[in-house]
Amino acid sequence: MRNRPARGATTNVTSSRIALPAQEADGDWLDWRETVDGAEPTLRTSVAIERPRTILSRNASPDIPFDRSINPYRGCEHGCIYCFARPTHAYHDLSPGLDFETKLFAKPDGATLLRAALAKRGYVVKPIAMGTNTDPYQPIERDWGITRACIAVLAETNHPLTITTKSDRVVRDIDLLVPMAAKGLVSVTLSVTSLDPKIARTLEPRAPHPEKRLSAVAALAAAGVPVFVSISPVIPAITDHEVEHLIERAAQAGAKGAYFLPVRLPHEVAPLFRAWLETHFPDRAGKVMAIVQSLRGGRDNDPAFHSRMRGQGVWGQLLATRFAIACRRHGLTGGHPRLRCDLFRPPAGAQGELFS
Repeated sequence: MRNRPARGATTNVTSSRIALPAQEADGDWLDWRETVDGAEPTLRTSVAIERPRTILSRNASPDIPFDRSINPYRGCEHGCIYCFARPTHAYHDLSPGLDFETKLFAKPDGATLLRAALAKRGYVVKPIAMGTNTDPYQPIERDWGITRACIAVLAETNHPLTITTKSDRVVRDIDLLVPMAAKGLVSVTLSVTSLDPKIARTLEPRAPHPEKRLSAVAALAAAGVPVFVSISPVIPAITDHEVEHLIERAAQAGAKGAYFLPVRLPHEVAPLFRAWLETHFPDRAGKVMAIVQSLRGGRDNDPAFHSRMRGQGVWGQLLATRFAIACRRHGLTGGHPRLRCDLFRPPAGAQGELFS
């Protein structure tokens, strides 16, 4: 295990969950492929095109406040070591480790597929969530613009939208978001996990600096877009001491509210996280995992509905109490607004308009 500059995972183990081969056939030359010409090859980000049949993903989880979402990309260059979406890369026979952050997939037909979905007769309007699996404003959005194209369709049709991101790039789309906010159609959440640049650099290596994210909160709030701050995940003995300060800074930036989640380590995320701890925080790796397990009923992860989002035991109660007190102190008691669903109009030219 070793640290790779600007990458989150320290390993690239093969997933064993979804019928992947136990080992890769190789020749003797593979033993030396990383030392050819005396240098290790640089890990570069690659983007492949994915052509899904639909852009809307559905869920029926009782502890998630939305039933549909859009993921313009698969994989995420931000490289957040704790990302619960990492195991999904196994569906492409790729590792949840370094592959997840370097071998990405873009869905350039996203806006077209969205327009078709919204035009279907009988479509029932409920808020669409973006940023639920991988970040819609990760660096490749700068070139592909799929997130912006999808938002443009939602703005055109007056469809409600929630966005969660770690990137200040969301401010680029403020021209679309402000009119939607004026109609009660959108809210944005910025995730800020730590204000310590060193921790942020290893925890979320390619996400924007925390101060940039707080600046984005301020810009959105000043423009009238309802904006919230997510202090998620809180990592015991690594970032939990920052909870109160993060809430203070969120309030100063103009956030309407805040929420938090204790760190979750499903499937292959747990060994990746353990390797990260041993690399970056070897002095407290055992302590961190002991507290995580106390939060998760003695395991690395608690998959049960409801409790997986809160944490258990003394540590779970302590985090919840500290968070609630800090929010009251700084006036961050606002909940997410109820977005309007009654303004929706099918896309221009869609069959649905013929019957309106």
